[in-house]
Amino acid sequence: MHVDPLAPLDFLIGTWSAKTDTTASSAGAQGTGAYTFRRDLNGHALVRSGSSDACKGPVNFNCGHRDQLTIFADPNAIAMHKSSLLALYLDSEGHVIYYTISTPDAHTAIFNSQSAASQPKFRLIYHLEGDGPRAVMSGKFQMATPGSDDFHSYLEWSGPKQ
Repeated sequence: MHVDPLAPLDFLIGTWSAKTDTTASSAGAQGTGAYTFRRDLNGHALVRSGSSDACKGPVNFNCGHRDQLTIFADPNAIAMHKSSLLALYLDSEGHVIYYTISTPDAHTAIFNSQSAASQPKFRLIYHLEGDGPRAVMSGKFQMATPGSDDFHSYLEWSGPKQ
């Protein structure tokens, strides 16, 4: 019997509206847009892509930012990363982040960066609240300084499925 290792992340699939929460975010940006999680490569990957409808931020915030997140399973990664669910994040600013993924419950996915001790740590959290037409997906992109596990939200957003 084949077990789909990406199945715990299927709650992410679909196109979601996103509106930033400026009170919880340190980025100082306001924005609206959408992002889509879809299966790719014959179901062996989950890919997130997004678009921005409107953005207003401080001078150092890139409102033209684009990114892609590719999620995949690698059973050989357990020995090194303690997780078989991994993700690769790439963006238009040249950032590259490798994540391990945990699913503490059926509606939450936590992506933890695999950073060197001398580098900042990153955490990406998706949480689905409710179901059906009233379901809302929330997200947090958080950072911690090198050597610290004290994460602070850089950007938070939420929105319903489109």
